[in-house]
Amino acid sequence: MQERGVFVDHSPVHRWSLKILPLLSLMFRRRKRPVGTSWRMDETYIKVGGQWKYLYRAVDKAGDTVDFLLTAKPDKAAARRFLERAINLHGLPEKITIDKSGANTAAIQSVNDDACVNIELRQCKYLNNIVEQDHRAVKRVTNPMLGFKAFWSAQRLIKGIETMHVIKKGQLRCPDEQAMSAAEQFYSLAF
Repeated sequence: MQERGVFVDHSPVHRWSLKILPLLSLMFRRRKRPVGTSWRMDETYIKVGGQWKYLYRAVDKAGDTVDFLLTAKPDKAAARRFLERAINLHGLPEKITIDKSGANTAAIQSVNDDACVNIELRQCKYLNNIVEQDHRAVKRVTNPMLGFKAFWSAQRLIKGIETMHVIKKGQLRCPDEQAMSAAEQFYSLAF
């Protein structure tokens, strides 16, 4: 905008982002490429209103983002809610690799027991490096923001940050499988 001589304060851009990012995220979910069946699942921390909140994230073996969810607590209920949401979006994985998180372990075991499925659970911190490195892209954007003020706005903005990160990874199904830049893919969601 500034290159074109239009000066805009950051607050209208922020308000616009809060309204439009959930819609763009929803449109992206409809056009997302399928992911693999071997997932890496982990949580990271985001400061919201001066308190740490938990961003659950999962990627597949190739590093493609499966799903993400910002929650207030890192407990079994939050981990299960995240896992069920990811399964509803992408189907049942064959195996999930996690670190030594007790909440993630309990969530996977409860899904296995309740749904009578057999998701293989692996606990190996070295296999989980893919998701640990993938956290960097989100942290790179959120750290300069100096935290979020409200939980609901943090959820909406993180949806936008994650959506843009996944677009840059090339996980958007493009019409006619044509090569498009990240900006063109982003604009295609709006139209």
